Amino acid sequence: MILSPFESMIAKRYLLPGKGEAFIALVAGISVGVVMLSVAMLVVVMSVMNGFRAELLDKIVGLNGHAIVQAYGGRLDDWESVLAEIEQTPGVVDASPLIEQPLLVTFNGRVEGILVRGNTSDDIAALSDKVLLGNIGELQPRSGTVAIGSRLAQNIGARVGDTITIINPQGRSTPFGTSMRQVGYQVAAIFEVGIYDYDQKFIVMPMEDAQTLLLLGDKVSMIEITVDDPDNVGEILAPVEAAVAGRAVVADWKTINSSLFEALQVERVAMFFALSFMVLVAAFNILSSLVMLVRAKTRDIAIMRTMGATRRSLLKIFVTTGFTVGAIGTVAGLIFGFIVLYFREGIVKIIAAVTGQQLWDPEVRFLSQLPARVDPVEIIGIVLLALVLSFLATLYPAFKASSTDPVQVLRYE
Repeated sequence: MILSPFESMIAKRYLLPGKGEAFIALVAGISVGVVMLSVAMLVVVMSVMNGFRAELLDKIVGLNGHAIVQAYGGRLDDWESVLAEIEQTPGVVDASPLIEQPLLVTFNGRVEGILVRGNTSDDIAALSDKVLLGNIGELQPRSGTVAIGSRLAQNIGARVGDTITIINPQGRSTPFGTSMRQVGYQVAAIFEVGIYDYDQKFIVMPMEDAQTLLLLGDKVSMIEITVDDPDNVGEILAPVEAAVAGRAVVADWKTINSSLFEALQVERVAMFFALSFMVLVAAFNILSSLVMLVRAKTRDIAIMRTMGATRRSLLKIFVTTGFTVGAIGTVAGLIFGFIVLYFREGIVKIIAAVTGQQLWDPEVRFLSQLPARVDPVEIIGIVLLALVLSFLATLYPAFKASSTDPVQVLRYE
């Protein structure tokens, strides 16, 4: 919308009300503040929820891959041929055998339920950046060493160098019955993935040691797969699923964590819908401030009409005034939202210190830290939503101003 010098001058004048119009200025300022807070809230909430989903997916995929081929009964006999077929599937980036079994661990009289993971040397080396203490390079086949999660280490009181005992209820048969296998392993490293459940349950060991502990021989329980497009993992692995039908089942990250990610998606949509009402409230504030401005400037509008100002000029003046208020609030909201996101960890700690409550409990939130990821498409959508509602809010008062009859207003002047 291109303004003439006259229209631009009047619009600037109305954006900065005079001394006798303090109340109008206050209402306009409140409108800017509400738009700013609503846009900032949308930016912060949507970015945090996007970050939560992305971070959760990255950490889950980093440990489990995008999909697994799990054998019926937990034993995949011809896994080498299945692995070779998977690696030749278009779209598959990586595939490796894996053993995972729920067992028990004991140390100093404490017992915890665990998930024993038998990994290849390459998969174990990939955990090196998540090691807090110790040296994960010591996990060599038949070395009797393991790496345990940080939360599990705290729960059982184990440190690097301690010997923990893993209990396998499936033992060997003896004349006196089946005896449970109890094998001692030295803790070589303590790692932290960042997902509470994983850090609390997982014990990682070389695959050969896991096969010996679980009496699997040369078999594995599953094959984990990484693809180049996680969102289309089902289509990519369709040939694999057909090839292993009857022997194993293919489960991707969407299926394994379906309840969690579906809940996140529903919450994300619900939060955006609910917070959008804040932008609508801000638009009503702009409308009310413009209505008050039109009523206060009725005499001025009539004089401008008698001096030759057209209805179109008045319409443009008031639309520009209201839209500028919305635009200023939107820009301020973006800046404020990004500042909050940048200092989010410090803000959470300050609020926790003031209230005495732990706002980000890893046991509830799965992740150790509050994540955030800005989606440019969503930011553009938020900006457009705020600007469009601001523009629509200006239409009624602008049409009201442009339809002012100067004869009726100035009759008794």
